[in-house]
Amino acid sequence: MENDNNYGDSWDSWVDEALAKLHSLKLLRSLRPINLSPQPYKNCEDDYQVFDEMQPWDRSSVEISISEPTFHKWLLDIPSAGDEDIWSNGVADNKEDNGRFKKLLLFSGNDYLGLSSHPTIARAVTKAAQEHGMGPRGSALICGYTNYHRLLESSLADLKKKEDCLLCPTGFAANMAVMVALGNIVSLLAADAKPMKEDRIAIFSDALNHASIIDGIRLAERQHTVDVYVYRHCDMSHLSSLLSSCELKKKVVVTDSLFSMDGDFAPMIELVNLRKRHGFLLVIDDAHGTFVCGKHGGGVAEEFNCDRQVDICIGTLSKAAGCHGGFIACSKKWKQLVQSRGRSFIFSTSAPVPIVAAAHAAVIVGKKEGWRRKAIWNRVQEFRALTGIPITSPIISLIVGSEEKALKASRHLLKSGFHVTAIRPPTVPPNSCRFCCIFMMTLLMFFCARIPVRF
Repeated sequence: MENDNNYGDSWDSWVDEALAKLHSLKLLRSLRPINLSPQPYKNCEDDYQVFDEMQPWDRSSVEISISEPTFHKWLLDIPSAGDEDIWSNGVADNKEDNGRFKKLLLFSGNDYLGLSSHPTIARAVTKAAQEHGMGPRGSALICGYTNYHRLLESSLADLKKKEDCLLCPTGFAANMAVMVALGNIVSLLAADAKPMKEDRIAIFSDALNHASIIDGIRLAERQHTVDVYVYRHCDMSHLSSLLSSCELKKKVVVTDSLFSMDGDFAPMIELVNLRKRHGFLLVIDDAHGTFVCGKHGGGVAEEFNCDRQVDICIGTLSKAAGCHGGFIACSKKWKQLVQSRGRSFIFSTSAPVPIVAAAHAAVIVGKKEGWRRKAIWNRVQEFRALTGIPITSPIISLIVGSEEKALKASRHLLKSGFHVTAIRPPTVPPNSCRFCCIFMMTLLMFFCARIPVRF
């Protein structure tokens, strides 16, 4: 599905030129899927069992246990490498009533819809593992790309209303691949060995973007082909000023769509209006919006009805999808460029087939069980009405201040039976330590359905 090219023909022509140069240098890389039989379900969504209300198994995604040694080290703030003794005679002891484990409610996870414990997804991963093991192990360009991977890419492209999609091992790798591929465009188009300054790409990045975007930009900078402008968080006046004063023709704006440490949305409508005025390429990281926002779970762009104005949408399968992996939803041209120049994609082993099968099932279930999404947003509205805290998303960011205060509060919550990790530098600036509590759908069982919790 093609994007609405309000940014004109410029970026299309630049990508075409870059691809032509790669072809002439014999550096254009292809994905050639290995066919695994029996085939994955393709057109029969009815083969995936769905439910119309919460089930008992929904509890398992938020009810967790930690060992007594881990519990006490956390309470005493003793550094840990995760090597506490949780074994008994070489066998894991899972009995909850022997005092060796503490039950907690998980408030720190990103499993928004509770799909990590969904039986339909569990059956998909089991079936694929029984039939194919882990599948061919290698990078996607060598032998790791199968008909399962292709099916998942197609379903994600449909979800994001994009022409195509490229799977990556993680969301972090997806952001890195896009930023590095962008930096490659300039060197590919340069007539001389060293690109001219006016040919560089200007990347405008929100001040609070995810570390994977920042690290990807830093790698692109090392190619000496990009200039970076950081605009104040969600400040469209500042961004507009930077865009207007920038004389470079090739402009890119990259932003998180839903910011994980603050719980606020990027101003999508204003970004789209600026895109029309300045003709930049709009790239969003929709890690926390995919499956959570929009009528069909298409993400923040669907929520704000601007899917076609977003040129590249990066996402993850490890949050609301309850699985693992990352993806880049884009045009076929951009996919070809990233798969040829995105090093974090090229040099990574592709996702195992069972994980891919599970993620495809999650796409189907996430779209069909829309009541899960609706339940989350109902609770967001109720929380806002009851507390007066002006939250706008399922991410509740509670800023505590110093590390000492944050750790003390975390230990207090731990004693009360809640797993809530203090967020500290370098993830957030000094003296802005916080808790990011997530409204996961399955937590609603305990606080809205009034199912008793015992510790």
